[in-house]
Amino acid sequence: MENKTARESVIYQIYPPSFMDSNNDGWGDLNGIATRIPYLHQLGIDTIWLGPVYDSPMIDNGYDIRDYYKIDPKYGTMEQFEALLEQLHHIDMKLIMDLVINHTSDEHPWFEQSRSAKDNPYRNYYIWRPAKSDGTEPNNWRSFQNESAWTYDEQTDEYYLHLFDRKQPDLNWEHLPLRQEIYKMIRWWLDKGIDGFRLDAINMISKHPDLPDASEDDPHPIGQKYYKNGPRIHEFLQELNRETFAHYPHILTIGEAPSLTMEQVLEYTLPDRKELNMVLAMDMMRLGKDPHDPWRSADWSVSQLKESVAKWYEHVFARGEYGVYLSTHDHPRMIPDVVGHHEHNMTAAKLIATFLHLIPGVPLVYQGEELGLPNTTYDRIEDYRDQGTVHYYEEAVANGQSAEEVLSGIHKRSRDGSRSPMLWDHQHHNFGFSPDEHVEPWIPFPEKRGLKGYSVSEQEEQRGSVLSYYRHLIAMRKQFPIMSHGSFTMLLKDHSEVFAFIREWQSQRWLILLNFADIEAEIDWTQEYRVFPTSMVKILGNYPHTAHPPHLEEEQYIEDLQYLRPYEVLIYRM
Repeated sequence: MENKTARESVIYQIYPPSFMDSNNDGWGDLNGIATRIPYLHQLGIDTIWLGPVYDSPMIDNGYDIRDYYKIDPKYGTMEQFEALLEQLHHIDMKLIMDLVINHTSDEHPWFEQSRSAKDNPYRNYYIWRPAKSDGTEPNNWRSFQNESAWTYDEQTDEYYLHLFDRKQPDLNWEHLPLRQEIYKMIRWWLDKGIDGFRLDAINMISKHPDLPDASEDDPHPIGQKYYKNGPRIHEFLQELNRETFAHYPHILTIGEAPSLTMEQVLEYTLPDRKELNMVLAMDMMRLGKDPHDPWRSADWSVSQLKESVAKWYEHVFARGEYGVYLSTHDHPRMIPDVVGHHEHNMTAAKLIATFLHLIPGVPLVYQGEELGLPNTTYDRIEDYRDQGTVHYYEEAVANGQSAEEVLSGIHKRSRDGSRSPMLWDHQHHNFGFSPDEHVEPWIPFPEKRGLKGYSVSEQEEQRGSVLSYYRHLIAMRKQFPIMSHGSFTMLLKDHSEVFAFIREWQSQRWLILLNFADIEAEIDWTQEYRVFPTSMVKILGNYPHTAHPPHLEEEQYIEDLQYLRPYEVLIYRM
């Protein structure tokens, strides 16, 4: 897949445990995905990003890999994977796999060998250090679980590094034999015909060789400046490309690489550097999140969105590639905690869709986003499955916080908020997630009374549904190159509620207006520097057709456009 094609793509993320269960065990699987390919094909997406389905103990739902060469039995068999890949290719859809090469499971044979003895050949596949002279951990780094990033192992009297859960030890990329094993495995998958990889935490594979202590004032988690974008990261990625990706010219490689400057984005993605095709623009995922405490919410503003979109466009768009997304398996859903408010949820979902597909960048849609699914909350900690969530709850309660107070933070910030199962059929107790409607899923559904109108079956029959809106937007993206290639000009830069911009491509010019407020927004065009000499024709909106604004294909002038309703979207051809 060439970069031009990548830019025109719409990528859909499947979180396998929660997509579709075919064998009544309450856990999503490959055959379940296969049954829903017609739905995805009708949605219009052309590329699936498949969450990890490798053999795993499932401490982190597959991001803790035990065997890179096997499909976990929970998901099915290698034969079923190959059949799914063939089914997708038959209808010209592509599949990229989630790949974790920063760490493995502690049950991986490499780690079992590594921990067995200091002189074992696999010892250097992982990062081991003795305690400091005072008996404490090798340094003060904290994991993303907000505990020490080091775990002591009695067998060899040393600590191993894990930036994530203690059952996910970090690989030692300084060790050439380890890198060669990784490259061999990647070639094995590409030889099967997959269409690329989304590379998890890829900018963390190079650590500062001295592993120094970090300042206690550093943002959460402490120590990240010493392992994000480390000293050999580009050397490693260029070697990775040279040994693997370069031999498969039509694949797509997407890097999850948080905390990048724009200059660093270009280092990762410029074609002549031969590293990755694109990275994910992660700024917008942090809306509403306190940078110093992942369990606390923070205020956000439309100006933050404007700054992020303008920054990525100005510094990267014409030279490197990047993906844009607002929902994922690792973050709570946008609705209603960041955007949307009860009666406006469906309207806000269409606003999010429009924003995602009309700003520069490659849009990634997370499963259920096309239904406007709200963030899931549970009243009991027993209903949460994410290890980090449970660990935080236990620690916070032990430190004296009330259970109600801790759960309030978890409701807004837990990763499980986006992981409840897909809602296929509202007529079934389990929404058609499993063939037997009496089977309970691995993680509960939210209260059913709050899910009316959100299922696929309901939205298929509903005029003006969020699902139909997504289908229309994706079809437009295929029809109009302006959406993927057009230039970007910000308007109304200082407006606190309205995000307004122009996309231009060849002879086409579109005006896009988005009101991110749950109240009516007023627009004053008198200070706008750009002149609008011609009338405009409305081509899309997210409110039912009424006298205000005009019907589709009716001409309008910019000076007549003075108000936007709550979460209203308007797109005009100028």
